[in-house]
Amino acid sequence: MRRANRDEQTVSSSHDAIMKNSNLNSEQIRQWVIDVLNGEAKAIAAIANALPTECVAIVEILLRCDGRVIVTGMGKMSAIARKAAATLSSVGSPAIFLHPGEALHGDLGIVTSSDVLLALSNSGETKEILELIPHLKRHKVPIVSLTGSAANALSSVSDVNMATGVTREADDITQAPTNSTTATLALCDALAIALVHLKGFTTEQFAANHPGGQIGRSLLLRVSDLMAIESAIPLVNSDASLRDAIVAISQGKLGAGFIADSSQHLLGIVTDGDLRRILERDPNPLDLPVADLMTRSPRTLTSELLAVEALTLMNDCQITVMPVVDNGIVIGALHLHDLLKAGLG
Repeated sequence: MRRANRDEQTVSSSHDAIMKNSNLNSEQIRQWVIDVLNGEAKAIAAIANALPTECVAIVEILLRCDGRVIVTGMGKMSAIARKAAATLSSVGSPAIFLHPGEALHGDLGIVTSSDVLLALSNSGETKEILELIPHLKRHKVPIVSLTGSAANALSSVSDVNMATGVTREADDITQAPTNSTTATLALCDALAIALVHLKGFTTEQFAANHPGGQIGRSLLLRVSDLMAIESAIPLVNSDASLRDAIVAISQGKLGAGFIADSSQHLLGIVTDGDLRRILERDPNPLDLPVADLMTRSPRTLTSELLAVEALTLMNDCQITVMPVVDNGIVIGALHLHDLLKAGLG
């Protein structure tokens, strides 16, 4: 325990010394961060402003792929390759990441002649990727690559190579991959979205690939998935009195009653707010016909409306509960709380 305390004191003292002697300058720190951001932004802008013609050929090869896009990269580029594979898969172009080192020790078995290899290497001289290429060539796998320049070993063995044009990183001290990885990542994103347009990939298909998250909930959930149905609908017969309506509203626990005829055609609505206003006007309205007191032609929702669109409508109109009506018939009730519970708020 004493040794642990001494170690903690040493670490604390070292930290204090660093903070005391470093002469921290907040403006200098901000400038370092800004310089890196500007450097990476310029690297991306440079590609957009002078996009190599090879871009179209790469997209065409990826579009014709009947199998999967095998994305590979080493070191920091492996992280970019993993993200590129994930993005491609999520937008309708099945892809997987293949570690070039592991590939030569058995993982190469996942590659088929129907696949396409997308190799990422800023130098174009990554040993592990170059050793992988001859084995893929034997299977006649098309090889496309993204490198920093157009003159390198990987470019020479690729069917199509595209150079990002990145010649220096954001940090002159370490030359850590920054501009190169950011530019490559952005370019992979752009290729993926180009494929979205060419394949006619739809919002519904995208949502189907994201059923568990916020994106899926926003694009898949419809009013019919969340609405109260059958006996939970606070229906009030048009012949009822206000007293009967209050009972139905209380039992429904939604803060409103939907006035309908015997065929459940919606005629109007009475809300908690309406009740307060009615009582302010008339101290004894309980035996009056609810049909004379209801709000006619209320706003309604359809069952197939996206839940996120219903949320927007309810927020804009400041309405907490709305009847769900298809072909004039009340088939459900949707409360704002149901949308919030679904994670749409």
